[in-house]
Amino acid sequence: MFVLFDSCWDPLPHLGLQHPPIPGVHHSGWVQSPGAAALADPNQYPRMKSYVHGVVGAFAKDDRILAWDVWNEPGADNLGSYPKQELKDKITRVTALLPQAFAWTREANPMQPLTSGVWAVDTSPDGANLGELQQIQLRESDIITFHNYTWPEYFKRQITWLKKYNRPVICTEYMARSVGSTFDTVLPIAKEERVGVINWGFVAGKTQTYLPWDSWQHPYTLDQPSVWFHEVLHPDGSPYRQAEVNLIRLLTGAQ
Repeated sequence: MFVLFDSCWDPLPHLGLQHPPIPGVHHSGWVQSPGAAALADPNQYPRMKSYVHGVVGAFAKDDRILAWDVWNEPGADNLGSYPKQELKDKITRVTALLPQAFAWTREANPMQPLTSGVWAVDTSPDGANLGELQQIQLRESDIITFHNYTWPEYFKRQITWLKKYNRPVICTEYMARSVGSTFDTVLPIAKEERVGVINWGFVAGKTQTYLPWDSWQHPYTLDQPSVWFHEVLHPDGSPYRQAEVNLIRLLTGAQ
């Protein structure tokens, strides 16, 4: 599932080698696309359109591609990590650009479905508190995708709410042990509900996403977290928790 645009983390990308991750800090080397400068400059939008046409066009008939995630967490403010570098009118600009990004992707005629994962979605019966960005995401998506890093009961409630759109549902981000989202609790619900799930992270590496979000306030340079946040395997390939690996194999039919 290729992601074309992304509003998360560092808003100041540049050509060439990016800055190295900050030691002990979760996701401190990840950069946005488009960055703040490009998002603020409509003269750069034709370049973005050409990028979308080029990438999607190259793989439009490739059956290895499950779907196109047009924009990851559009409008994310990153106030806990890059408050001074973010555009003040970022949400307004992304709201205007997101429908264009979907249109550019469709112009390349991909055989795969398009989507953009909603997060922190309002699950009240009438959805009255849905933001404009979320409305665009749900309206434009061929399949419904969502992110959920909360307790299993809320995960199940969100699935029930999203199924009302009568489209396939996939959770494209979950699993953060220290905040209540675990393989043990979420995977059985997903299997019962016939919902696809993609966990964040695989091997503990330079993204440092086995560290929790609060590492932005308290870097883990001397001590390690008591519980890993994301990731399944140690760098040498051994499981962080063998019981998790056994469960994944069991529920996916791998054993």
